Amino acid sequence: VQLQASGGGLVQPGGSLRLSCLASGFTFSSSAMGWFRQAPGKEREFVATITWNGGTTYYADSVKGRFTISRARDNAKNMVYLQMNSLKPEDAAVYYCAAKRGYSIVTSAIGYEFWGQGTEVTVSS
Repeated sequence: VQLQASGGGLVQPGGSLRLSCLASGFTFSSSAMGWFRQAPGKEREFVATITWNGGTTYYADSVKGRFTISRARDNAKNMVYLQMNSLKPEDAAVYYCAAKRGYSIVTSAIGYEFWGQGTEVTVSS
């Protein structure tokens, strides 16, 4: 199983970034996907999740209205995205892509089976 997250970088406050996650080695089309983040000295926290068919999404209150999770329209591409707008310094963290097999979504990290290596987002002027 591989989850390759990319798209992180340095952005100014108020700017945007789009993270991507390429999944392989499991049945992506019947798996829920999630994004988590971990800032230095803090615990890993939930950011967003999406069901197997993209029909349901759920966000942490801290990112609601600013971030959008999506997955490739045709699941054959095995991609999940996180569009991040109006970024704030407190959004700076390493962002992780995660997957859980099955049709339900969860917001707890313990519910996810597979994890990527993370991509770093820095928000600074």
